[in-house]
Amino acid sequence: MSTHLSPWPYPRWIAHRGAGRLAPENTLAAFRLGLRNGWRMAECDVQLSADGVPFLLHDATLTRTTNVAETALSPALHNDPIAGHHPWDTLAQLDAGGWHSAAYAGEALPTLADVAGLCLAQALHLNIEIKPSPGTDQDTGRIVAEHAARLWAQAPLPPLLTSFSPEALAAAQAAAPHLPRGLLLDAWWPGWLETAHTLGCCALVAHHPLWNATTVAAARTAGLHPLTYTVNDAAIAQTLFALGVVAVITDQVAQPPA
Repeated sequence: MSTHLSPWPYPRWIAHRGAGRLAPENTLAAFRLGLRNGWRMAECDVQLSADGVPFLLHDATLTRTTNVAETALSPALHNDPIAGHHPWDTLAQLDAGGWHSAAYAGEALPTLADVAGLCLAQALHLNIEIKPSPGTDQDTGRIVAEHAARLWAQAPLPPLLTSFSPEALAAAQAAAPHLPRGLLLDAWWPGWLETAHTLGCCALVAHHPLWNATTVAAARTAGLHPLTYTVNDAAIAQTLFALGVVAVITDQVAQPPA
């Protein structure tokens, strides 16, 4: 255990899913909008296609954020909307923007490589949430980490890998141990601290109601940078910063971060 933490190397404000709710989440359009609004770090969700391509999508299914219900691309998509059950060539043809607004109709699902290209060109830092489809935790953690290590090999600061899945983080740790990792928590479940240490985590990313003076101190004493999600109230964010939280994930990205 250590009471000393090295300085947090990333920005303290992180744009949720690219640009919050102002553009279709987890698309290049969302990342570009966040950049135009002055944001220097973004968060995204990455899962695997059936043929092992890491791509951006939050939900396990395609129903909410693509046109899978209307498309005539494949009968299989209508019968099985789970994204990870389909090859990338099929997923790449979906409209991932029209659900948000007509202005973004035709926006495609991006691969992790697509996002890496934008981030590296624009000096945008990235928090990759590893988001396995059911039953794919180890494969997703391993492949996402392998791709991230290769794509950011020459970057001065690599992406932060986070996940709610200890299995996915363990696979990422084995595949690319040099990449920083953070354990995501929506509750203080038994063994969370031991798990974070076993996984070699540098950060703990907890739902904002979980943080108070005691829990922030516990995380910092354990050598873990405390981060939080998803905070859309400025007063709550400032309270959390005052407690010692180092970064906040937010949907409120219309203005440059404070």
